[in-house]
Amino acid sequence: MTIIEHDFGKKDRDSVRRFARLTSLEAQHEAKVLANPLPYLDRANERISQLEMALQDAGAAANFTLGADPAAEPEMVLVDKAEYARLLRCKEIVEAAIAKL
Repeated sequence: MTIIEHDFGKKDRDSVRRFARLTSLEAQHEAKVLANPLPYLDRANERISQLEMALQDAGAAANFTLGADPAAEPEMVLVDKAEYARLLRCKEIVEAAIAKL
């Protein structure tokens, strides 16, 4: 005896639901996404572009010294060791993300 499986469009609905959740849409938009996904894809593409620009800005800020004079004595700032480690880790994450772009 053979069983024929059919999902009745469940995979499509799950994909639309996931896309709607990732783009912060309400449940009422799921039918609209399925009917006409282009505006939602354009909105998601714009959001991705904004995030990429923010990532580029963060990378530039991590490697930028504001008006630093090479002959001047650097200013000393005391930072907790754990906070410094977090800052270094954040910088590594940003640099890795920029390298992937």
